[in-house]
Amino acid sequence: MADRELSDPITMRLPADVLSEIEEIAGICDRSRSWVFVRALKSYLAAEGREIIELDRARRDVDAGLGSDFDDVLDEVDAIAKGAVA
Repeated sequence: MADRELSDPITMRLPADVLSEIEEIAGICDRSRSWVFVRALKSYLAAEGREIIELDRARRDVDAGLGSDFDDVLDEVDAIAKGAVA
């Protein structure tokens, strides 16, 4: 495994059933609980976490006046669909 900069240790409280599954997966894969946690968190960040970040950025863009009026966008799409705009 490549050398990676690691954070300071963190402490978490988990529901017992979640920890049990993590320990079972770690045992099956012959890996540590930390390995399972990191994989699970990376998966979350790549999916739902990424979506949350993108929505927040879009919200900030709209607040900064960088958005487009929805009706204007629909009018442009209609014009494109009718062949008026190439």
